[in-house]
Amino acid sequence: MKVTYNPKLKEYAKELRKRSTLSEILLWNILKNKQMKGYKFSRQKPIGNYIVDFFCNRLRLAIEIDGSTHFDQMEKDEKRQKELEKLDIRFLRFGDTQVKQNMESVILEIKEWINENE
Repeated sequence: MKVTYNPKLKEYAKELRKRSTLSEILLWNILKNKQMKGYKFSRQKPIGNYIVDFFCNRLRLAIEIDGSTHFDQMEKDEKRQKELEKLDIRFLRFGDTQVKQNMESVILEIKEWINENE
């Protein structure tokens, strides 16, 4: 199933990339340039009517970092994830603090997921 997006989100995604959180920057430094087992990840990727933090089209994997803003919108995030899962997109979610304080476990979990699903 081909991943398409709402073109109206392109500029907003660009803006989100400019305003990345520290945890997004830290994880992006691990994912960019095919450093994660040779897979290409995109940052702030529009898919359908949503934008995910990181996305690998080949694996159909979205990676989300949940910070304090997500506590107020858990229902909205759940609905969004269910919609994207209908497109055969799978999710890994990490907490903002987990990325900042325990990057090794985040990297290990992503690598294990890839090993099980590639």
